[in-house]
Amino acid sequence: MTVADDYQKRSYGEIAVGTGQKPGVVVVDFQKGFTDPRYPLGGAPLVMRAVENTARLLAVARRHGVPVAVCNTAYMNEREMPYWKITAVRETFLHSHPSTELDERIHDPSYDLRVCKKGPSIFFDTAVGSYFVKERVDTVIITGCNTSGCIRATAIDSFSYRFRTLVPEDCVGDIEEGPHHDNLRDIGRRYVDVTTLDACVTYLNDWARTNSRV
Repeated sequence: MTVADDYQKRSYGEIAVGTGQKPGVVVVDFQKGFTDPRYPLGGAPLVMRAVENTARLLAVARRHGVPVAVCNTAYMNEREMPYWKITAVRETFLHSHPSTELDERIHDPSYDLRVCKKGPSIFFDTAVGSYFVKERVDTVIITGCNTSGCIRATAIDSFSYRFRTLVPEDCVGDIEEGPHHDNLRDIGRRYVDVTTLDACVTYLNDWARTNSRV
């Protein structure tokens, strides 16, 4: 029996999360430090694919009036930081550094709720959760990077807040394919529905046709 079979035998992943009454989209850490290859953490192929696909998803979400929250990670100095084990984060993820600027392809300053997070999850110590509650969001679509770090943490927090949670595989990215797929498989067994850009676009279009803006 394979590991996957053993999880299935124990009922992991048997129940789909599904969708609820109103979607919201979060965009995690598509800042230039990850999307611009000039920077130490920038330009990973899976991340670049995710940026382009997320931009397509956001165009549909904004057209239909779906709440969108975006974030970067930045600190005033190393003293404010958690105990990151990544030199590039300690040296470049500072408010004064251009790597903390959001990628223009995914950010609309006139529309999006923007927060600066200090930990892995977009929900931790930010206003995103309360914003979605006020907007009556019950289904969260997670996009961004990196799958094995901040996306996983955001997915767990979204689940913990009792949101239905969708993660389109092609709208999230990581440094390597192994951790990307391993973490999606794992959270898909427990907390979220792992889906695709096309499926999420269909969901948003269907929602818009059957629901008035709230």
